[in-house]
Amino acid sequence: MKKKAYRNTPAFVFLSWGSFAFFVALMLIGLYTLKEPLMVKGYYLMGSVGLISSSFTLSKVIRDNQEDEERYNQMFRANDGLVKKEDTDTHI
Repeated sequence: MKKKAYRNTPAFVFLSWGSFAFFVALMLIGLYTLKEPLMVKGYYLMGSVGLISSSFTLSKVIRDNQEDEERYNQMFRANDGLVKKEDTDTHI
């Protein structure tokens, strides 16, 4: 059985999630200590949550599109190779 290979090291994954959690905490602390009405704090919180979730979605879409493009290119090269091989086989 093959061992599953990950693209990123565990240290990099920890750093990514750690920095994300750290900056979310800083944002929430900043909102909590903000000297504005609750309506303004809610507006900033709503905007921040929307920005965070759309960032995750955008990164997933970009990654998926890149993987699809790589898969398409591999299939195209494989089909192109089959066509060239068939062309050479018919002329023999």
